[in-house]
Amino acid sequence: MIDGYLFAYFAGEDTADGEQVRFGLSRGADPLHYDDLHGGRPVLVSTLGEQGVRDPFLVRSPGGDRFYVIATDLRIHPDHDWAAAVRTGSRSLVVWESPDLVRWSPPRLVEVAPETAGCTWAPEAVWDDEHGEFFVFWASTLYDPADSGHDGDSHHRMLCATTTDFVTFSEARVWSDPGYSVIDSTLVRHDGWWYRFTKDERDPSASSPGSKFITVERSRDLWSTAYEPVTDGLGRANDLGPGVERGEGPVVVPSPDGERWYVLVDEFGGRGYVPFESASLDAPQWATSTSFRLPTGARHGSVLALTRAEHDAVRRAFGSASP
Repeated sequence: MIDGYLFAYFAGEDTADGEQVRFGLSRGADPLHYDDLHGGRPVLVSTLGEQGVRDPFLVRSPGGDRFYVIATDLRIHPDHDWAAAVRTGSRSLVVWESPDLVRWSPPRLVEVAPETAGCTWAPEAVWDDEHGEFFVFWASTLYDPADSGHDGDSHHRMLCATTTDFVTFSEARVWSDPGYSVIDSTLVRHDGWWYRFTKDERDPSASSPGSKFITVERSRDLWSTAYEPVTDGLGRANDLGPGVERGEGPVVVPSPDGERWYVLVDEFGGRGYVPFESASLDAPQWATSTSFRLPTGARHGSVLALTRAEHDAVRRAFGSASP
């Protein structure tokens, strides 16, 4: 039973505190309407590594008694040096943990990508019942071991590793590499399938009209390196709505009754998150939602389904600052 949703996000690179973790809380069990929490200020702040975090992801332990936030260790403000971030950025995750979504540990930095990686972006994790561990995945550029300065050509691909405690991780390996840049994968489990939503990072062309939008794939095997295609270009204008100009950071949210799915797409450089909806994860087209109120300034984040007790506890702890 879903009684509410917690939205963790960052607010962009235009302000000094934009690259820290903020929270939004749903109005009841409505997955499309949220209040800003903590006066709109960061709830979690990193003073480690690059002293900024992006792309925070909320994950619940299989027992339901522990929660984690994992995030990109990256600060773009104020220099906006994306080239350095891609080639010589942090290879670590920033991790917080909590017993109740209210009391949070200090942040810790955990290196997960190999020395040949230029960055570790947008980490996420799902519990793998088959192997009894978390399957963790993120985007990295990879370089030839002889290219110590990471000066050669490369592209983003999705890497993965496993952990049981977000302290010790297995060796990373490539999970998805179609031969061009892909970032921001997210996963959802439904009816025996793993559905993967990923940003196609190529420049748009006649041969790749879905570039800069979201590709949907699925597999029965979580670990597979060959998910089968479902649809691409999610977020583009279609017969069901106007779409966004370009999108990334997909967040998949089920309705409380399980009868509908929402994909929140971050229109970077534009309006921020815009939701799309469908009755099926296999839909060839998704409709643009017409009524929504997402957290103010929300950029690439995640949404966690809550119980009534969890929803009430978060509301009491962090309050509301929304109109």
